[in-house]
Amino acid sequence: MISKKFNQYQLSDELLKAIEKLNFENPTKVQEAVIPIALEKKDILCKAQTGSGKTAAFGIPICELLDWEENKPQALVLTPTRELALQVHEDIFNIGRFKRVKVSALYGKSPIRRQEKELKQKTHVVVGTPGRVMDHIERGTFITDEIRFLVVDEADEMLNMGFIDQVEEIINEMPKNRVTMLFSATLENEIKRLSKKYMNDPQIIEIEAEAKRTDAIEQFVYQTGHDDKLDVLKDVLVVENPDSCIIFCNTQEMVNAIYNLLGKDNKACEKIHGGMEQDDRTLVMQRFKKGAFRYLIATDVAARGIDVHEISLVINFDVPWEKETYVHRIGRTGRRGTTGKAITLVSAKEGRLFKDIENYTDKEIIEKECPTLSTVHSLKAAFIEKLQEKPEEKLDKAHDLTREITKIHINAGKKTKMRPVDIVGTLCNLEGMTAADIGVITILDVSTFVEILNNKGPQVLKELQTRNIKGRPRKVTLAEDKPVTMARKKPIRRFY
Repeated sequence: MISKKFNQYQLSDELLKAIEKLNFENPTKVQEAVIPIALEKKDILCKAQTGSGKTAAFGIPICELLDWEENKPQALVLTPTRELALQVHEDIFNIGRFKRVKVSALYGKSPIRRQEKELKQKTHVVVGTPGRVMDHIERGTFITDEIRFLVVDEADEMLNMGFIDQVEEIINEMPKNRVTMLFSATLENEIKRLSKKYMNDPQIIEIEAEAKRTDAIEQFVYQTGHDDKLDVLKDVLVVENPDSCIIFCNTQEMVNAIYNLLGKDNKACEKIHGGMEQDDRTLVMQRFKKGAFRYLIATDVAARGIDVHEISLVINFDVPWEKETYVHRIGRTGRRGTTGKAITLVSAKEGRLFKDIENYTDKEIIEKECPTLSTVHSLKAAFIEKLQEKPEEKLDKAHDLTREITKIHINAGKKTKMRPVDIVGTLCNLEGMTAADIGVITILDVSTFVEILNNKGPQVLKELQTRNIKGRPRKVTLAEDKPVTMARKKPIRRFY
């Protein structure tokens, strides 16, 4: 079979460079099917599972077809959850990094004024949840006149969460002359109705059934009494001793209970659920991606679309209420051609739910005996030792892409009438600098952030110490992201 590369498509050098730096080697099945049709500006109805590479499938053609000079948003991507909105925002931003594509994320439990200020600047792509997107449309802060691309991602989850009415309201605010792409894990009747009502002769693409993704994941079940579950969970963690693990629960209350039992007094566990402030949820996910702690205890806010590398084990403390959710949960492991492991704890009351899941996945889930006391005792020392170790930091998937990019901070912004043209003019007057070496420029009220490309950051930072910008000397420093606090060696409260 001939290996297909991204350069088979008519993509700009800037996009191909970003794709290479992101270590995308060959298009996935969904990318191979979607990209050429999207580049032809045709509507698409695509059935594809989470973890299949959907974001790049629509993100690459959108970044390619955008008009950089247009200041108003040209693409809108709707997602069901805030975490997925942030993930898609990051992915599209990285894909369009060298084309200087500006991407804004709109989601709830985040200051709306901050989002309004961002939308007043040049914005090419907006990614958001339906409620917050509609808020901005009604306020007049999100101008939709120039939207040429509309993507509805995880449409089946939009339906399950009751967002379809809001999605339809938003669609009705979009220009009629646009490209619409709808992605869903299932093509149930309501999804087909949406496509018939709002899409123009969509090309229908069906990638392999979602249940087949479980083939790469070893699946086991422990039958346990309801009152014994917490004890069995502790025993399973000792026996498995995973490097990185997600423990899924159905409710916020259970997440809190397990966190209080396992992680409250140590740095090995953190939690995430819908009752937390969004900034706290975002920080937890960032730390988990970096490998700052081993165990994430979560509700299903983390089950869809969250791309975390090297999850070695997923544990379903509660059997999910929806069989599709089971596949989404365990799909956090066994990604990108690797193998994974999933364990489900099933009480007698959950037996029927779990039987439905087994039938849906069409794969035998192996039943195991609960760990014996002697087994747990023999492995406890190794478990405690690993808890006290500093986890190995994980490299971000954009590590290679950002390695040659330096972000600088200038202590001037809108209030001092700083404009992108002022920044570009100053930088292009530096020896060896061209417009192609300047990345995304973000101007806030009293600060400006500029990405310097092609390993020229140190040179620019040095020369701007003695150069005027917009007629005055400005303080120019390296813009450091807030560091992730890695787990420190300290006494750990034992689980026993």
